[in-house]
Amino acid sequence: MSLLSRLVIVLGLLAASGCASLPAGNISDPRDPWERYNRAVFDFNDGVDRAVVKPVAQAYRDYVPEPLQNGLRNFFSNLRDVIIAIHQLLQAKPEAAATAGGRVLINTTIGVLGLGDPASSMGFTKSNEDFGQTFGRWGVGPGPYFVLPLLGPSTVRDAIGTVADFSFDPIGSVFEQGTGRTIAYGLIAIDRRKDLLDAQDTIEALSFDRYSGVRDAWLARRRSLVYDGEPPREKFKED
Repeated sequence: MSLLSRLVIVLGLLAASGCASLPAGNISDPRDPWERYNRAVFDFNDGVDRAVVKPVAQAYRDYVPEPLQNGLRNFFSNLRDVIIAIHQLLQAKPEAAATAGGRVLINTTIGVLGLGDPASSMGFTKSNEDFGQTFGRWGVGPGPYFVLPLLGPSTVRDAIGTVADFSFDPIGSVFEQGTGRTIAYGLIAIDRRKDLLDAQDTIEALSFDRYSGVRDAWLARRRSLVYDGEPPREKFKED
């Protein structure tokens, strides 16, 4: 059974049991009808993060030379720019697609296979797109908030988008399935976790409920990304 099929089954089971998972009066946020399940997965992810991922990210930040960190980040970012250019076209943004394509051309050549990022200094600004954002631009609603084991915050729409992202990720074309691809994704995950070290400390300091703090910050950021930083005003139903 494929990963996509498994995810669809899980989402279907959650949808079928979602109303029963929490009594209507106990749902603190209508965006999060599966809160009991999500909190359990959040706690599991948090335990793995504190025991393994965070210490590795801290060691990576503190002991791996910064030029090597930057080179690895640039290399993987350059591969991602290929699919980002396609997403820009799918979202009917030809100028942004040309910018992403230009970044690939410049960084692959002048930047030596993407290890450098001369494109940014030449005015080719980096953007980030994924299938979740593309689906959102097409009018697909986010659906319920959904915490994925190990992967973290998501929604039904973005969870399906994540499967598509893995399926079309250029990294899969560069690294054969096995050790090489595992190391590549591991490095990307550790680099991203490194960037969140300070942000997590801020959330822990300001939020009495870290689960709600992470959820609200994540949903706000994803909504902003879908609308390129200019989301429409949300409509709230009157009680």
